[in-house]
Formats: sequence, structure tokens, C-alpha cells
Amino acid sequence: MNSPTTMDPAPVLGLLPPDPHPVAGCETCLRLARKRQVARAAGNGSGVSDCNVLIRAHPHGPRREDPSPA
Repeated sequence: MNSPTTMDPAPVLGLLPPDPHPVAGCETCLRLARKRQVARAAGNGSGVSDCNVLIRAHPHGPRREDPSPA
């Protein structure tokens, strides 16, 4: 017995979060920000995303990405 097939609805994708800011004075963060800039100029979205993940994960303690009041 053949069952009728249907397609799932298209996924709804949200906007990407804003780029994280490198911590002032941190050489690792600044290096990753420069690498992100080069990746963006080359059209390498995956490289941009990788740098953003590494900047966010770099240990500096809690920090706020959104300057708006809570």
C-alpha cells in the first residue's frame, strides 16, 4: 500500500546574532577579529562564523553583548 507523501514546511530561520566585540587589550580576541575581517572580505561566511564562536568562547568572564538596558 502506498501512502501519499507530502513535504515538510520550510524551516524558519532567524537572523544571525551580531558579531561579538573583542575584549580590549586581549591579543587573542584582536587576532580573531582581524581574521574575521579577512574572512568576511573573502566572502568566507564559515570563517566569519568560526571566529565569532571563538571570540564568544574566549574566557574573559561574563560580559554583555547587548548594550541595551534589561
